[in-house]
Order: sequence, then structure tokens, then C-alpha cells
Amino acid sequence: MADTGNEIVTSREAESATEDSLACRIETVKRHLRFGWWSLFVFILLGTVLEGLMGFKWTQYMTDDTRQMLWRLAHAHGTLLGLVHIAFALTVHSGVGAQSHRWISPSLITASILLPGGFFAGGIFTFNGDPGVGVLVVPLGACFMIAAVLFIARSLKS
Repeated sequence: MADTGNEIVTSREAESATEDSLACRIETVKRHLRFGWWSLFVFILLGTVLEGLMGFKWTQYMTDDTRQMLWRLAHAHGTLLGLVHIAFALTVHSGVGAQSHRWISPSLITASILLPGGFFAGGIFTFNGDPGVGVLVVPLGACFMIAAVLFIARSLKS
């Protein structure tokens, strides 16, 4: 009889762990859908503003090729990373392990802040064709992005 009680407790613990894992996955999906769609909004808006700056021939933008390049890179990387967040959200229930998505999620978010943020910050103050110091965080953001994508791909293999 004691064994039956332990089996019930073990079964309840397993059920609770499964529910926690499912709740964690659902929260991860929601977080990345929100982050992805808001990223798309922000960076598409940035692209529209950059088009406006070109259209109105804003001097500080038009005469600084480095600033133009860096802000276009911020727009492009931010938009692409927004799509990566949405793709990850749709992938979470397709076999990404619970431990993996707990690591991947913050890595994607960190990359999505550092990559476009570094490009944009590097373009605010440029020095004779060289980007500002903000661009120094771009390689770190790229490392987070590469690691996250690698772990997503590896976790789906199994």
C-alpha cells in the first residue's frame, strides 16, 4: 500500500513538472511573439524614418556615409531578428528541449538588443568615417545570435 502512495506522489510530481514545462513553453512562445512583432514595428518604423531623412535630404544623414550605413544595418538586423523571434516562437513546441529554450530565449533577446542597438549607437557619433564606440557591442551580439541559432538547430535534430 505504501508503494501505491509513492507511485501516486511520483505521478503527481511528474504531472506537475509536465504542466510547469508546458507553462514555461507557452510563456516563451508569448514572449518571443511579442518581442518579434514589436521589433518588426520599431525597425520598420526606423526604415521609414530613414527613407524620410533621405527624401528630405537631412544634411547630417546625407553627408555621412558611415552614419547611413550603420543606421541601415540597424534597420536590417533589427527587422531580421524580429522575424527570427517569431520563427523561434513557432519552433518552441516542435522539439526544443526545456533546458535549451531557457538558454536560447535570453540569448536571442540579448542579440536583438546588441546587434541593431550597436549599429544604431555607432552611427549617432561618427569620427572621420569611423563609427562611434557603440559599434563595439555588435560582435558580442553576433556571438549571442550565432550561439542561439546553433542551439536551436541542434535541439531540433534530436
